[in-house]
Amino acid sequence: MSVEVGQQAPEFTLYNTEQKEISLKDLTTKSNVVLLFFPLAFTSTCTKELCSARDDIKKYEKLNATIVGISVDSLFTLGKFREEQKLPFDLLSDFNKDVSRKYDSLYEEFPKFGLKGVTKRSAFVINQQGVVKYAEVLADASKVPDFGKITEALENCDK
Repeated sequence: MSVEVGQQAPEFTLYNTEQKEISLKDLTTKSNVVLLFFPLAFTSTCTKELCSARDDIKKYEKLNATIVGISVDSLFTLGKFREEQKLPFDLLSDFNKDVSRKYDSLYEEFPKFGLKGVTKRSAFVINQQGVVKYAEVLADASKVPDFGKITEALENCDK
């Protein structure tokens, strides 16, 4: 079941790289949220995607948005990746794949290497009422989300 614009975002709680529980509800009480699901830490496209968000962090802050990255990597792998890339936002481990499934963002079989249960590259904008304002699930893991459309959705979060 896919997550559609206009519906309530599926709630979740996952651990960040500091081993602290982070829930969507806690995030949306403070700001709009951009969820960036990504396949695997340390891969070229994932690094490009998350570093792009890092480089534009001031823009997202001005739009009252919190960026969160989610993958099926362990929180220890994500911690090293976050440290090396100097990412100023949380990376959450969906090691058990529950949240990726809720957001219809899971490859049953990843196109490369025959890996099963890898997160699809996806982007969701969720407003402070928990409503999905933008949803993009990419079939091609070599592509990155449309950050222009993400920005546009954030600019219109209160409408």
